[in-house]
Amino acid sequence: MPLDIDTATGLARGVRQVLSPHCDARPAGSAPELIVVHGISLPPGEFGGPWIDALFTGRLPPDRDPYFRTIEGMRVSSHALIARDGGLTQYVPFSQRAWHAGASEYCGRAGCNDFSIGIELEGTDELPYESAQYATLAGLVRALLAAYPTLSRERVTGHSDIAPGRKTDPGPAFDWARLRALLA
Repeated sequence: MPLDIDTATGLARGVRQVLSPHCDARPAGSAPELIVVHGISLPPGEFGGPWIDALFTGRLPPDRDPYFRTIEGMRVSSHALIARDGGLTQYVPFSQRAWHAGASEYCGRAGCNDFSIGIELEGTDELPYESAQYATLAGLVRALLAAYPTLSRERVTGHSDIAPGRKTDPGPAFDWARLRALLA
């Protein structure tokens, strides 16, 4: 069954919701125009567990892992996360601004959080992403394109592309040709 997004609430129907306080309204007149693909694992290189939820909701315990101390107090979020098994979690309504891109620029326009939707894939730059993740990502992108006519398949990019030199995700392990084929 295709994914469906309620444009009144900005929420995807029938998916796990863990709403983050790390978001706010988009600037007046801003609409989603860009989809940014990210990669994340917490601690780095480890999959599963509650840590991404905890990070995006401001509840990451700094004493649970040495890496967590280095990101203590960060107020970040993403609109959605696709786990290794393809499971989808939504953190921020797509109509709102998630805090995923940081200092960023796309086609000469700065502040990508204002006009983008951030989708995290559980993974690392070096390990191949799973088939289930590509299938869920393609389904989510199709649902977003149907819900928000300001988006297009041509405006799907990586975090590394909007923050070069600062970010590397989703990394060389991400197969852009595979995603484009799934969206064709």
